[in-house]
Order: sequence, then structure tokens, then C-alpha cells
Amino acid sequence: MKNFKEIRISLVEKTLNKPFLTPGGPKKRAVYVKNEKGNIVKVTFGDPNLSIKRDNPERKKSFRARHNCDNPGPKTKARYWSCKFWSNTPVSKIGK
Repeated sequence: MKNFKEIRISLVEKTLNKPFLTPGGPKKRAVYVKNEKGNIVKVTFGDPNLSIKRDNPERKKSFRARHNCDNPGPKTKARYWSCKFWSNTPVSKIGK
């Protein structure tokens, strides 16, 4: 078992606010962010069995309305990151 210092060092090395794929994970993507208390937390989001069809204007409009993407909430919630992926920003630019 790792001691507290080793765990703390491994958390500090995580890149914050940069989404990454989670192959074999319960969700499609994850991102490390700091919460209100200053702790680093992992936020997972997305169905690994589905692809997003953000290039279809009707689907994009429906998703953004359904998830209230005009007010996505804090970065510590999956809705914030899902809405970010359904925005007009190219996926290659998200998290840079």
C-alpha cells in the first residue's frame, strides 16, 4: 500500500482540466479537476458504447437543450465536460 506522500505526489503529477480517453473504463472520458476544497478529483463522463454526433445540427441542438448547456455548472460535474464536447469548439482544441 502506498503511503500518503506517494499518493500526494502521484496526484500532483496529474494534468488538470485536460480530458483523456479511458479505455476499458466505465465511462468514455475522464478529466482531473480541483474541487471547491482544493482537492484533485477525477470526473468521468460519456457512454463508452456510443459516439457523439455533434456535426448533426438537430442532434446538437437537442443535446444542448436537454442538458441545459447554456448554464453547464462547475467543472467538477460531468455535465460541464459533456457540454464542452458538444460545443462549437473542435474536439482537438478542448483541454489545451
